[in-house]
Amino acid sequence: MAARRVDVIEIRGIRAHGKHGASEAERLHDQPLDIDVRVEIDLDAASSSDRLERTLDYAALSERLVTTVREHSFRLLERLAAELLNAIFEDVRVAGAEVAIAKPEILSGATPVVRLRKRNPCHLR
Repeated sequence: MAARRVDVIEIRGIRAHGKHGASEAERLHDQPLDIDVRVEIDLDAASSSDRLERTLDYAALSERLVTTVREHSFRLLERLAAELLNAIFEDVRVAGAEVAIAKPEILSGATPVVRLRKRNPCHLR
């Protein structure tokens, strides 16, 4: 059996603000987070039809992620990343995804980044 190719959509540099951090003080005020997303999805129908409904709507996905960051508050970026993956997997056409969250203003001179990668348990095959 031939291996199935993997099509990918990436959205880089999503800026979102939310109240996330290990300490209560970090969770009192919005902080900037930079999010990169890599989504595995079959793009055959989109590439042959040129129709938006046949692909992942980048604007809608970006807004869903920004809303998730804004409306939730977690101690760990790892937990937030898992929640973002859940938001991505609301589209059952997504086979797998990777989310990277950077917190640019937390360490002086360094930026921590958490990256989670997961297969969609609800993926339509």
